[in-house]
Amino acid sequence: MTKLKITAIKPYPVWVGTRNQMLVKVETDSGIFGWGESGLSGREKAVAGAIEHYREFLIGHDAMQIGRIWQEIYRSQYFEGGRVLQAAISAIDIALHDIKGKALGVPAYELLGGKQRDRIPTFASTGDEAEGEVAIERARELRAQGWQAIRFFPIGQNSKDIFEPRESIGATATMLNKARQELGDDVVLGIDYHHRLSVAEAASFCNKLDRGVLDFLEEPIRDETPEAYESLRTMTDIPFAIGEEFASKWQFLPYIERGIHQFNRLDVCNVGGLTEAMKVAGWSEAHYVDLMPHNPLGPVCTAATMHLAAAVPNFAWLETRAPEAKLGFDNSDFFPVQPRLDGADYPVSDLPGLGVEVNEDAVKAESFRFWEAPHLTRRDGSVTNW
Repeated sequence: MTKLKITAIKPYPVWVGTRNQMLVKVETDSGIFGWGESGLSGREKAVAGAIEHYREFLIGHDAMQIGRIWQEIYRSQYFEGGRVLQAAISAIDIALHDIKGKALGVPAYELLGGKQRDRIPTFASTGDEAEGEVAIERARELRAQGWQAIRFFPIGQNSKDIFEPRESIGATATMLNKARQELGDDVVLGIDYHHRLSVAEAASFCNKLDRGVLDFLEEPIRDETPEAYESLRTMTDIPFAIGEEFASKWQFLPYIERGIHQFNRLDVCNVGGLTEAMKVAGWSEAHYVDLMPHNPLGPVCTAATMHLAAAVPNFAWLETRAPEAKLGFDNSDFFPVQPRLDGADYPVSDLPGLGVEVNEDAVKAESFRFWEAPHLTRRDGSVTNW
């Protein structure tokens, strides 16, 4: 097989829509190049710095040896892993899959074992600004547009300063109980609590819901302590969707092995790229855990995740932000060729590599902007989770 020598690795933290995207271009001596994306939103400069460190020893490597490169990046330093470094590895790994697919003239899913589905079902969200009746009406609109899986956000999600969990859970439970009554039983309903609750608060929230209202509860508490999730698991039978922050197969280990969750919110741009994502997918299949990938970023992430979704058997829904057009993450000026929804599904692309084109001139012309997530406090002045 022809070797493709890596000649350049270029990090591009660039403002697209309402947030930065951390894009990475890997070039080779054949003229074939690939694009990747990192998922560590809000800390793009840290990821760009890590990529610059990796670039120093990756120049000259054979871009076709994706698995070996992954291992060398991960294992050639004493302080391995962590979310910043894994986000950098993710972007490089995705770009290498783009390169290899183009070099072989095949879509990236062929590098992952081939296509198992032709269309990628998605779930859509009501939006973090929609609450109460507005959110329920938004869910009706999404269902009319073809979505059978819909995610809500909690009351108070859009606050820029104060978030009080106990003020949110009762009102949110009331909203969801009514949503289920009005939308019926044949639609999948979930909610993302954005890890803003404690175990006790999450248990109280679940107990305020009528039985059968939720099909999944996403990230109710922080993920650092699996034992805390195990405790919550004993207090409710609602399926958990967890894992968007996980930066390796090792972080998934206790959740998969102990049967804590039912949906993996795996993010290919955080976990270590497609190389690591496929290992988590196989492990999950053995424990009957379905993938429900995290996908709040740009078209490069969407495309990479679609190839993963096409190639694995244990797949549920892919997150899409397309109905929230005001975000602008899929700006066609930056991404002239990108995945496009057909109803509530993404048709699987047969283009070589990822099937995405990036306007590098537009990327170069748009500068990075510092963006910071809201720093929330409770009414007593203490800091709480965003």
